[in-house]
Amino acid sequence: MILSDREIRAALDRDAMKITPLPQASAWSSTAIDLTLDRELVRLKAPLIAGVPTPVSPAESGYRFDLLIRESGEQITMSSSGHVFESGSFLLAWTTEKLQLPHRSRLAARVEGKSSLARLGIGVHVTAPTIHAGFGFKQGDPGYVGSPLQLEMWNCGPLDIKLLPGMPICQLIVELVDGTPEKGYDGRFSIQGPRQVQA
Repeated sequence: MILSDREIRAALDRDAMKITPLPQASAWSSTAIDLTLDRELVRLKAPLIAGVPTPVSPAESGYRFDLLIRESGEQITMSSSGHVFESGSFLLAWTTEKLQLPHRSRLAARVEGKSSLARLGIGVHVTAPTIHAGFGFKQGDPGYVGSPLQLEMWNCGPLDIKLLPGMPICQLIVELVDGTPEKGYDGRFSIQGPRQVQA
């Protein structure tokens, strides 16, 4: 069941979820909240071995996405003038807002694109919209406010598009989980963000 704006606010009020900073009133619609683009981006480059592009094999044991990003990712910090997202290119990006969904709250979420960007050919997730119950939650750390959402963005349109830090980039849709999960999400992307990539 998708939560309405009233139910999302009630969940925030009872600490069943956290969004930090809380989006402005203009970011709310009847069943979604607009989230904004952080200034940190990563452009992936093909890994090289002895100067030769090498395929990536995520199914092999020992594969580590964090190492791939550190070794083959170009870190981009947008200035206030933004970044030109070229047609046909792919970027990793993050939301400015951090999200926390304690698994006991029985809430999960998903991130979807904005139609204003989709009509220009911009996608914000590559088949991975799900945000599991337990995302951004550190047991025993009441001061932790959550993790930003990582976006897998691609420009499949014919136009180069200027991205600006703080622009609305995606929508957060919150859903009720039927029952309390036995185990909260603690996968490798449960605590994420541009600071973790650069570490």
